[in-house]
Amino acid sequence: MYLLKKTNLNQFKKNNLKEIKSTGILVLENGQHFKGVGFGYQGVATGEVCFNTSITGYQEIISDPSYAGQIINFTFPHIGNVGTNNEDHESDKIWTRGVIFNSEITNPSNYRSLKNLDKWLKKNKIVGITGLDTRGLTNFIRSKGAPKGTIYNNKKGNFNIKKLLNNSIKWPGLNGLDLAQEVTTKKIYKWKGLKTWKKGKGFVKNKKKSLRIVAIDYGIKENILRYFSNYNCEVIVVPCKKTAEEILQLKPDGIFLSNGPGDPAATGKYSVKIIQKLIKLNLPIFGICLGHQILALALNAKTKKMKLGHRGANHPVKNLITKKVEITSQNHGFEIVKESLNKNIEVTHKSLFDNCIEGIKLKNKPVFSVQYHPESNPGPQDSYYLFGDFINEVKKYAKKKRY
Repeated sequence: MYLLKKTNLNQFKKNNLKEIKSTGILVLENGQHFKGVGFGYQGVATGEVCFNTSITGYQEIISDPSYAGQIINFTFPHIGNVGTNNEDHESDKIWTRGVIFNSEITNPSNYRSLKNLDKWLKKNKIVGITGLDTRGLTNFIRSKGAPKGTIYNNKKGNFNIKKLLNNSIKWPGLNGLDLAQEVTTKKIYKWKGLKTWKKGKGFVKNKKKSLRIVAIDYGIKENILRYFSNYNCEVIVVPCKKTAEEILQLKPDGIFLSNGPGDPAATGKYSVKIIQKLIKLNLPIFGICLGHQILALALNAKTKKMKLGHRGANHPVKNLITKKVEITSQNHGFEIVKESLNKNIEVTHKSLFDNCIEGIKLKNKPVFSVQYHPESNPGPQDSYYLFGDFINEVKKYAKKKRY
């Protein structure tokens, strides 16, 4: 198998293994290109090349709509070893542009597996390449920032590198790109009520619906909806451009702002006015990831593109209120500008990696958000309590509404 060679990035390093034909290539915007073995869907994919350090949950990661516009470089070498199934999807459609693995996909070994990852990627039209030094590529990203890149899977091994480079250069990148409009639901729907997965039981349906949550879909993960079902909520999911008036017609007890891809400032051009109207009504509001950033914009703060972003399931975050440290699952490339926060906003959580803002709340309203993913899937469940905090505020609001 060939690995990415550090001294000459246009050649292979044999690593004492049998030579095999190159059927895949990665071409970065700076002209560097790395050949390997193509897998998954045969075709071309261009996007931002980011890395994820998680050692589990690759199906959930690839199916997370927050990865729209991105090519995921996995640092963990054994991707594909548990296959894929019909239960671990985070979205009905896969929005990830492409994937990069270190090692070839092996036959799955897991009692839940229904399909080999390679076949699953082909079905979902996701282009992949393997045989690269993914940790070496990660070090490159850490030093230079996330580059634009193009991967090509061609079983004949015929590569027009100049054309692929042109694809990478011409792609606009994520700055200023509103991807929420692409991944959002096209019509209002009620979540089917499934709770989070339990071993031996699978998904159990929630039959009690005492509270109503309206979730604004910027690229929502299904495990978030499952957590709300755990708390006996009826969840109505609406497109990201639904007006505040249309949302209020659904008579919510609480508003959820979902995760999602792209530049929050671009999505904020239409979403900020909607959220500002909802905040004025004292409705409980909870945001995650892109929802966290959009909430900050609605509170007149600013966001900016990060050099690397946070993507993985081992990120330490300090809760500044309880003083406890949570290990979190994260996937974001933008952050709130701390200096832009006004005095009415309290910073509740911070990253112990780089001190960026990981949580905020309004001091005088039941409105808060976090940058990371408390619903995990994959990842630790240290931050599950945030759903409980939100539901407690929703119950208070619902009780007042009834009298």
